[in-house]
Amino acid sequence: MRGAGGSSGGLGHFFIGLAMMIIGLYLLLSAIQVRSSFGMGMTLYGFQAGGFNVSITTGMVMVPFIFGVGIMFFNARNPLGWLLTFGSLAALLFGVITSVHFSLRAMTAFDLIVILVLSFGGLGLFLRSLKSFDSSLS
Repeated sequence: MRGAGGSSGGLGHFFIGLAMMIIGLYLLLSAIQVRSSFGMGMTLYGFQAGGFNVSITTGMVMVPFIFGVGIMFFNARNPLGWLLTFGSLAALLFGVITSVHFSLRAMTAFDLIVILVLSFGGLGLFLRSLKSFDSSLS
């Protein structure tokens, strides 16, 4: 009987390693806090022109979107309407993604060691199960 991945490796190592990896990665991802600074008063894009600081806020990104939707409803074949609509949606999506901040919550050293052992120990067992080995040597 063939093992995991068609190799002579053990199915037990495969499932134990997979379970350890899933638990370790779940614990790691649940320890990450995600924050966003995206809001109506925050600057999405900014540049300096003619000695003035010009900033485009999140609310201002919606202005070309509104015009684009209006142009699209008036004449659906006008490429300017499509450009304004999808360009402003792309800018809004880009602004939301770039404003996300990730941080690791405070945890004890034991918690971190458990997460790392489960994640990387499970990865090691998982990869070991995919490798062929001679059963007479073990």
